Amino acid sequence: MDLPVTLPPMELRGSNNSRESRESIYRAWRNVPGFFAQRDVAQQRLELDRFISASFSSGPCYYYVLDFLNLDKPMQVSREIESILGLDPENTTIESLIERGHPEDIPFVASAEETAFSILKNQIGMARVKEFKISYSGRLRVADGSYRLFNHQAIILDTDEQFGVARTLGIHTDISHLAQQGNRKLALLNLHGGESYRNIDVFNNPEHFLATPSQFTRREMEIVQLLAEGKTSAVISELLGISAHTVKNHRKNILKKSDCKTTGQLISKCLNEGLI
Repeated sequence: MDLPVTLPPMELRGSNNSRESRESIYRAWRNVPGFFAQRDVAQQRLELDRFISASFSSGPCYYYVLDFLNLDKPMQVSREIESILGLDPENTTIESLIERGHPEDIPFVASAEETAFSILKNQIGMARVKEFKISYSGRLRVADGSYRLFNHQAIILDTDEQFGVARTLGIHTDISHLAQQGNRKLALLNLHGGESYRNIDVFNNPEHFLATPSQFTRREMEIVQLLAEGKTSAVISELLGISAHTVKNHRKNILKKSDCKTTGQLISKCLNEGLI
């Protein structure tokens, strides 16, 4: 059952504050090194569909490829954006996507984007940017006019000769069936299971964060992802080609590692920490 969603206060809709916040998101992107690098956008829709469904999605989702040289032009987006947000896949720009953001969440999104690129450039190092995915959650206005909670994940596809960002792949997954609101924290997660950076407060001392080792093994993360999709132990057993007894042991270990008592509590915690 879908959780209820709420519309923003009437006085916030279309306010000057929300427009100023949207402009601050553009400023954050335009400050990324390599913004003016010449890049060709490869059309690889099939490969992206397979990659995203296998690695990033825990609910209805769409993706888009953001070319920093052509922010004013339509992006490469998946067809699902039409049924989810009501946007024309052939004419969706980053501006039209930002305008779907909840006015109360846009300042957080702007700060999260700016903080993520700052940490990648200045503290992690641009030579390692492809090792991480950016993750945070916020509300978007969907096709029926209501607002739903989405998990935003992004990885850097290309850099220029000076290790500047040229293209990113963004994935927005509807997680409103799992949570009603995000924790307004940023996560930079190592795609290879190395140390990640979680629960970054983008408003207060964002430079103060600690690297943490991967909490779960690769197999455990596969099971967590499937649990988030609502799969039972029996189904997980079949999908992964392991016994139901092995799945139950993994689930027990996962709950112990995460200090959670129920699967619902586990999924909520993983969402807030950007793991799924």
